[in-house]
Amino acid sequence: MLILVRHGESVANAQGLLLGRTDAELTEFGRSQIAAARPLLRDPVVEARTSPLRRACDTAELLGLGVPATVDERWIEVDYGEFECQPLGDIPADVWRKWQRDRDFRPVDGETLAEVDARIAGACEELFAKDGSGARRADGDVVIVSHVTPIKAAVAWALGTPDLYWRLYLRTASVTRISWNRDAPILHGFNEVALAPERSGTPQSRRA
Repeated sequence: MLILVRHGESVANAQGLLLGRTDAELTEFGRSQIAAARPLLRDPVVEARTSPLRRACDTAELLGLGVPATVDERWIEVDYGEFECQPLGDIPADVWRKWQRDRDFRPVDGETLAEVDARIAGACEELFAKDGSGARRADGDVVIVSHVTPIKAAVAWALGTPDLYWRLYLRTASVTRISWNRDAPILHGFNEVALAPERSGTPQSRRA
């Protein structure tokens, strides 16, 4: 099984900012989310990978996976370019429309969603390439700690529907599960969250 964990709430998430490649530390609430999420990882973990960004690396460490997490650059968040760290409400409506309608739309100095799809598809295909290895091992799960866009791209890869992921909502510290069913990936669970203290008035960033 491939277990995809979105990092806990970061300072930028709490501020409602569009967060891509900028490093941002976890909030105390984010740390409590991670502690609450640990029981969702029910089976032994045989391999762990993480995005190179601090919020993902810290989440992997706090989860206490029992195996060292290696950095895999392919699971880094999308590069928002000129819109990095801007308040979500300040992103022009025409920009959101371009992102939703054109997978090759590239913000200045940023990355296209098609490029995210390609790198995540490659990472997933590698993990599911061979029966008995990677995410198709029988003795435990592969856990990857990443971000909202790569995890949605992995779900889109599993379902074969790239246009789906503007219709997906993924919370911080959530768990998504993908396995293999004979000759194709299968989505076992999406956006699973554990009970954790709620805090009113904190925006949940849809992207970061």
